[in-house]
Amino acid sequence: MIHDSIIRDRLVTGDKTASDVTRDIARPILNNPTTAWKVGFTLSLIFLGIFGVSLLYTLWTGIGVWNINKSVMWGWDITNFVFWVGIGHAGTLISAVLLLFRQKWRMSINRSAEAMTIFAVICAAMFPVFHMGRVWVGYWALPLPNAFGSLWVNFNSPLLWDVFAISTYFSVSLLFWYIGLIPDIATIRDKVKSKLGKTMYGFFLYGLDRFYPYLGSL
Repeated sequence: MIHDSIIRDRLVTGDKTASDVTRDIARPILNNPTTAWKVGFTLSLIFLGIFGVSLLYTLWTGIGVWNINKSVMWGWDITNFVFWVGIGHAGTLISAVLLLFRQKWRMSINRSAEAMTIFAVICAAMFPVFHMGRVWVGYWALPLPNAFGSLWVNFNSPLLWDVFAISTYFSVSLLFWYIGLIPDIATIRDKVKSKLGKTMYGFFLYGLDRFYPYLGSL
């Protein structure tokens, strides 16, 4: 039985059941991609290729292509780093405000906001890494045991604390995002037809859907 709220209008019209709503939400994932999706994916691949070529050119030529010289130490990269960190903070702020006000409709918005935060942090992390000039030794910025004798990270360097801040921010955001996706992953796992699909979605669940009521209360 469907009860109408006396406070506000119904959000879902058409006398749809919970099963109908779930089927409508899962349809874009379970059905074949549309033409618009293929066009958008192709454009994304083109821009991804331009991005890859630009990074390869930067590695081959040097970070001088960013107009970095003796007087300009953090020009192009620090500006973009701060920009993407700000975008990530915006996603976290949206999730935190909705959680503090206990909005029951927040879950879909939270997932989008946390996904935006994760990708923004990844974009932000690229700029300090490529600013090093030698990406293949970027792990030297991590306080890991090494075979270089007395060589150790400089805890007074802002670059090291960028590593701590980005890694912590990324880990926490990924955890929040993943916990919110548990019921959706379980729903798609139950509705997908292929055995491969069920195996893949079941792998990402790790049986956590059994504990979701507890996890969702955190």
